[in-house]
Amino acid sequence: MNKSHMATRRMTEAAMMVALAQALSYVKLGEAPNGGSITPAMLPILLYAVRWGARPGMLAGFVFGLLQLIFDGAYAWGWQSMLLDYLVAFTPLGLAGLFRGRSWGVFAGTALGCAARFCVHFVSGVTVYRIIAPTDFLNRTYSSPALYSAVYNGSYMLPNTLLTLALAALLYGPLRRYILGEDLR
Repeated sequence: MNKSHMATRRMTEAAMMVALAQALSYVKLGEAPNGGSITPAMLPILLYAVRWGARPGMLAGFVFGLLQLIFDGAYAWGWQSMLLDYLVAFTPLGLAGLFRGRSWGVFAGTALGCAARFCVHFVSGVTVYRIIAPTDFLNRTYSSPALYSAVYNGSYMLPNTLLTLALAALLYGPLRRYILGEDLR
């Protein structure tokens, strides 16, 4: 394959994976009261990143975040929240691409991408939302904005991470050649 063909293939796969992620984002297995849901939507972005690398993966994550902002109802408290919770938060999913070509890369990449996304949501919760303590969530009262942000964002990011890891494990066998990019060589 020549460079032009590879670039076209990479962009086409990005469009397909972002579209699949957007479609899967409507399969909500749970929702937090102030934004955040449990969906299988991150998997296509993470698979794409592990296949093509961090830079294309981060671009796909950014585009997915933009679509989430536009079509998912955007729970936000101003432009800062829109920027952090959508555009910035989904972009680091592409960091999974740092593990490109490794047989265990999809698992380490999922952990890294999800942890980075959690960190962005955590910072947004502490800085943008600046909750007024005490705050009630999950039948507990939190007097620390940092603890509240960690618990709140962890309440949907941890299940999302575990769901994505489980789906990656189920699909690894049939998609191994795709994930490792063996069909590109």
